[in-house]
Formats: sequence, structure tokens, C-alpha cells
Amino acid sequence: MSDGPGSGPAPAAEGTTAARPVLSLALASMLEEVRAHSGAVYLLRPDQPVLEMAVHAGMPRAFAAPWERVGLGARIPVADAARERRLVWVGGEEEMASRYPRIALVLPYPFALAAVPVATENRLYGAVFVTWPGAHPPELSDVERADLTAACDRLALRLERAVAENRPLGPEVDVLPVPVSAVATGSAEAARMVARLPYGLLSLDLNGRITFANTAATELLGRTAGELLGTLPWASVPWLDDPMYEERYRGALLSQQMTSFVALRPPGEWLSFRMYPSRSGLSVRITRARAVADMAQEAPRGGPAPTRLVTISQVLSLAGALTEAVGVQDVVQLVWDEVTPAVGGQAVVILGSQGGRLHVLGHRGYADPGVVERFDGLPLAERTPGTHALISGVPAFFDSREQLERLYPDRHAVPDGFAAWAYLPLIASGRPVGTCVLAYAEPHVFPADERAVLTSLGGLIAQALERAQLYDAKHRLAHGLQQALLPSSLVPPPGIEAAARYLPAMHGMDIGGDFYDLVPTLPLSSAVIGDVQGHNVTAAGLMGQIRTGVRAYTTVGQDPHEVMSSTNRLLIDLGAELFASCLYLRLDPARGRAVMARAGHPPPLLRRPDGRVRVLDLAGGPLLGIDAAAAYPTTEVSLAPGSVLVLYTDGLVESPGIDIEDALVDLGGLLSECGHRPLEELADEVVRHSTAARGRADDVAVLLLRACPGP
Repeated sequence: MSDGPGSGPAPAAEGTTAARPVLSLALASMLEEVRAHSGAVYLLRPDQPVLEMAVHAGMPRAFAAPWERVGLGARIPVADAARERRLVWVGGEEEMASRYPRIALVLPYPFALAAVPVATENRLYGAVFVTWPGAHPPELSDVERADLTAACDRLALRLERAVAENRPLGPEVDVLPVPVSAVATGSAEAARMVARLPYGLLSLDLNGRITFANTAATELLGRTAGELLGTLPWASVPWLDDPMYEERYRGALLSQQMTSFVALRPPGEWLSFRMYPSRSGLSVRITRARAVADMAQEAPRGGPAPTRLVTISQVLSLAGALTEAVGVQDVVQLVWDEVTPAVGGQAVVILGSQGGRLHVLGHRGYADPGVVERFDGLPLAERTPGTHALISGVPAFFDSREQLERLYPDRHAVPDGFAAWAYLPLIASGRPVGTCVLAYAEPHVFPADERAVLTSLGGLIAQALERAQLYDAKHRLAHGLQQALLPSSLVPPPGIEAAARYLPAMHGMDIGGDFYDLVPTLPLSSAVIGDVQGHNVTAAGLMGQIRTGVRAYTTVGQDPHEVMSSTNRLLIDLGAELFASCLYLRLDPARGRAVMARAGHPPPLLRRPDGRVRVLDLAGGPLLGIDAAAAYPTTEVSLAPGSVLVLYTDGLVESPGIDIEDALVDLGGLLSECGHRPLEELADEVVRHSTAARGRADDVAVLLLRACPGP
């Protein structure tokens, strides 16, 4: 992690610095070729799915500090480019916020970015990103695209040769533009001219350090030239020590646009700062602000010195990543993809507790999973660093194996191959929800500032884990309720094969009002499919009542139109204020027919033995639950041996942007082609083929019935 604009290069990808600056030269040439103003080369570690920044150019490395090390599965452009072996283009601030909100949160400035894989046909070596100021057109030109791709292909070939020749690959010295000296630099006349100006002038290099200050600037800032030169303004001038001011400097460099801000010089003088950027640094003009009355309410409040902005950026990026986690396994994966690489770890374990015992919720990075899983079910009373952190809420940091085994002697019996550990208690809503264990391959000293940041990250992980556990519990409850309400198995009558599928909507509680059933009564059997409004617990509960009602009315011998009318009155009597569609049919395979009644439900499809498919035009009545006096006429349909009836709910064929007529034609074509397959295979193919079912804005239920040939 980095604490400020002067951070150095990342650790070596293979532990050694490259002998020749292959990466630096390639990156500098690439930036010049496409007229980009910054970029970086990442190398893929040979032992982990992690990309490490090997060289950065054009800007201080601190700007990319949250992404020094990133998991290959992380949702950022350079990881996407490497993982998917394609060029990723982000055309500006709005597109960045839409596609990569975590980056936009940390770098909310107008700039464009391209990320390109560095790979040969047989091997991925890493990836490159380059950036342009916000004035770049929103689209990447064909010439720029071709130049970037060709440059990365050439770099991949160089890396391939280096590997073949056993030459080490690793980090190189960052490339910053050398400031171009002005013609009059150092001349007495230039100095006199600048000294005569009535406003302050500062020159900052790319790292934000002051390289020049005129007399007016020293007077306005209240510091001598000796106190200013070579320092960061927000470090040498106490009242500029606010992350907001450093953010303006970052924004000016990234966007290459003039930025400004006002700051209060104690006790009550407001100064205006204007920053004019170039590729070699910034010129800053300082004047007294005139309209200060309205600024008083916006004055920064006094207090303890704020955390360095880069550390804030790191935490913001990781916090944004964790908000995307839905279930517990999502949290584990995101901690592995985002947090572990960022803090230099090589493995992670997330522990939880239930019933007084420790539970391993997930882990990544361990060559032998058994080393971790042996702790699953361990009583919390056992003395281990994981249980102690969980119960006490106190983090523990072990710089070496000797230090760990001195406090926990039993740990020597569990060789996991790692040499340093951070045990972070996960506290959410005032209670412990687990422990996050970060493991390091080499001995690792945890200074105070790193311990503070890791502990803060533990709080973010805890909140994500608590949300994920609640979601998983809700999902299990919903899934169990849905399974209880739907038939556990289908028992078709002799002469009929049956197969069914149910898919919950992708949004909501994974539970809904779609249902199907087969009612085995003698001598005839019945089938029903229906859809209650909504996909929530209310809809599911009402669905269960309707299904029970249909079974009851069928069992007492009512005809199809009577079953439908009785179910309609039942729904109205329940007072649920929800409507339902329904399709009910009485099967008579011996006579090769089916009698159907329909209540506002999509029409079924019939595939004949010769492969022809048609949509059945059935008589019907209104949705159930609207009119107590509604009638539901019946239609008799021929069901020859080998015929397939396809009953479905509207989620199979209805979706925004999809014409239902086209969807039915498409479904008919599939049935015509594949309808001869075994019914279970056909059911899978029907839901797999449906565009609407794949997006699943609504629940989907499908019931397939095939008339079998006689003995």
C-alpha cells in the first residue's frame, strides 16, 4: 500500500529486477505512439492469478496505488483485458462510472482509458493500460487500436524470448517525463520578471513537489522558499493539509484541464489557487480571493491531520468492491480478488461461527484445502488465533511463524506453507460475525499504519459478510418454501410421460407464484399450470392455496370448467387482491384426447408426431380472481400417440424487447427440431433456448406432456 505520491515500484513479480528495461522502453514507446499521457504494464505472477504492476509511466505511481496488485478475476479494465484476452476501452468519466463504478469513485476525473492483454497464442504474460486526458474523443480510433494491439503483441514476443532465455522479468524504474527547460531558466531577467508579478507562482513536478516559488507565493503561503522547495504543498503548509486539495492536483494531472480551489489561510484570509497542468507538471497561480463571504460556510474544519488520500482511495475502492457481494461465497471471492492482492497477501480464509463452533465459510490460495478445512467444526473454546480473534474482537498480527507458534504452540502441527498472518475480527452491528485470515508467503512486518488500514478493511468485510449471510438465509428460506409448495415428483397416468421445470426470477426472493401439478385420479388424470401475480412470499402462499383447491375440486369429480369456476370463486373469497392465470386439462390417453379450460393463460403448444407444431387456440375466460360469475368454456384437443403438449407460464416467452409472437415462433421451431428427444432433455432445452428465461425478469414454469404409443 502507498501512503503518498512518492511511493516506489511494486514488489517483483518473480523476486528479481529485470536486467534490461524492456517494459519501460516498450511502455514509453507505446505512450508516444498513441499520444497517451500515462500508463502501466502489469505482469501475471507465475504462482497466483494475480497481476502486479511492473512499471508505471507518465504519472506518479500513487495515482494507481489501489491497483498495484489485482486479482485476475477483479472487475477492473486491466484484469478484464487479461482475463478475456481483448482490448477494453472506457471513453470517459460517464462510461467509467457506468461500467467500473469503483474506479470512478476513487478517480472521479475526466479521462479515457484503454487496457490491452499482453499475450501470445499460448500464454498470457500480463496486460497494459494507457490513459488520455478528458479531451480525447469518446471513441478509440482504428489507428490507436491497431497501434496499441501491435505494441502489446511485440511486447509479448519480447517477454516470450526472455522466458525462453531464462532472463528474469520483474519491476522496473517508473518513467516520468523530464521537464523541458525554458530558454530563460536561471536568467536574472526571468527572475526579476516573475518577482514583479502581483500574484504567487508555484511550479510542481508530477509528484506534486514544489520546484519553484516566487516571492509573492512565499508571502501568501507564509513559508520561506527553503521551507517550500522540494516539499508537497499539503505537507509543508499546514492549512493545506486536506485531501480535497490533493484531489484537485490529481484531477488536474489526470484530466489535463485547469482546476481551481479556494483555501482558508488562518485566521480569516481566503486564497484562490489555479492549477494549469502539462505532461511535465503543474503551474499554480495563487491570489487573494475577493468574494469570501459566501465561502465561510464551506471552510474546512480544524481537527486531526487527515489520512493520506491514497490510503482513502484504497479503502474506497475495496469498499466499492464489497458492496457488489450478494452471497457469502461472493464475499470470499471478492476478498480474494480485491483485498488480498492489494495488501500483498497470498491466501485468505473467512471464518464464521454457529452453535458454538467455528465454521470455514470459504478460502482461497491454499494448495492443500485440507489444511484449512480441518478447522471446520472446531469448538470456539479451543485456543486458536482464529477463535480468539472472533470471540475477543481484537485483531492479531504475526510477523513470522516463530511468533505465531510462541503464542499458539499447537500451530506447528498445521504446516500451511505460509510465514506471516493477519487475523482480522469481523464485527458488524456490534457483534462478531467472523474472522478474516490473510496469509503471507514470506515473513511480513505489519507497521502501525498498515494494521490500522487492515483493521478498517475488516470492518468493511464484516458488513459485507453480514449482508451476505442474511441474503443466504433468505435464499434458503425462499427455496425451501418454493420446494414445499411445488410437487416433489410427478406421477403421470398410464400412457403419459411428464417433465417439468421451475426457475425463479433473478430479482427478488427467488420465489414466486408460478406453479404446475399433475393430479392422478382414476380413470382420468388432470394437469394444471398457473401464475399468480408477483414473485414474493404472498404470491407463493396464494399459489399453494390455489394448487390445493384445484386438487380438491378435481378429486371430488368436478369437470374442467367447474374446477376453473370453483377455483375462481375460492380466490375471490380469499380476498387476496391478486389475480392468477391458469390452464387446466383433463387427460384421456386411452381415447387420445384432452379437454382444456383456460383462464387468461398463454396458449399451449402442441407438437404432432410428424414434427409439425401449432399454438392451440383455446376458448377461455378472464383471469381468476376478477369476476365471481365468470364462465370458463372448454376445448377438446386431439392427443395422438407421440404428441407433445407444452404448457408454460408467460416468463418463458415474455421479456422487455422481445415480441411474444416471435418468441412463440422461435419456441415452435425448437419443438419441431428437438421434440423427439427424451422429455427430460427436451425440458432442459426449452428453458435453455428461451431468451426470456435466460434473463428471467419473471418466474418460469414449464410442464411437458407426451402421449405414449400403446403397448
